[in-house]
Amino acid sequence: MSKHARRYRDQDTNPCIVEMDASRKCMDDNNYKKDMCTNYFIKYKNCRKFWQNIMLQRRRDGVKPDMPTAEEREKILKSIEMPY
Repeated sequence: MSKHARRYRDQDTNPCIVEMDASRKCMDDNNYKKDMCTNYFIKYKNCRKFWQNIMLQRRRDGVKPDMPTAEEREKILKSIEMPY
């Protein structure tokens, strides 16, 4: 697996692996008809947007690492009950 591919499969750097996998599975299941998977794409986009905002806020606050670890993200999601 290439370095780039590993980065996207790493839970500490990609908080939206579940949403990404779901949208890919939908595309596979529906013969790559994008209109059949719109809900999955929206959920993935909202996930990325949510965690991007978290990352930017942490960067502004001087918190390292910029992206919360998988464990921290789980706690954040439990505290606000799945925002996306």
